[in-house]
Amino acid sequence: MPIKLDPVLADLRSWQPRACSISKALEIVGQRSSLLIMREAFFGTRRFDLFVERVGVTEAVAAARLRQLTEAGLLRREPYKEPGSRTRHEYVLTDMGADLMPAVLALKDWGDTHLQEGGGPLALVEDGTGAPVRVGYLTEDGREVSPDDLRMAVRRRSARG
Repeated sequence: MPIKLDPVLADLRSWQPRACSISKALEIVGQRSSLLIMREAFFGTRRFDLFVERVGVTEAVAAARLRQLTEAGLLRREPYKEPGSRTRHEYVLTDMGADLMPAVLALKDWGDTHLQEGGGPLALVEDGTGAPVRVGYLTEDGREVSPDDLRMAVRRRSARG
């Protein structure tokens, strides 16, 4: 079930895929280790050695991905110092980084449904009730919409930009 296209987009040659936001996002988080580092940041991991351990990558890969995610603005470095040790840095989610969470949770939902018999090892639940939570499609006023009722439209820009 493909997403319906606005009449302006019906001829796919009318827009350029290289301007696509999905493509731009994947330039930043398109590597497996980048998304897994972000997963760990969502779970509260902040220290370099824990990212290495929890993601299962080498220190060189972790350093490169953390640098890339920091330069892109998803994480920020904050200094900390333990008694008797030199100053080190930990990695803290920015608002931009936290805004990626629904996309990562959508990947989790998809993997739970299609790749894990009986669902995955972790369940996302509402804190107060324990009720299961899933990623969905919501209008700006909070109404849930079925994928069958979606349409991709050209964004109308204001005269200012």
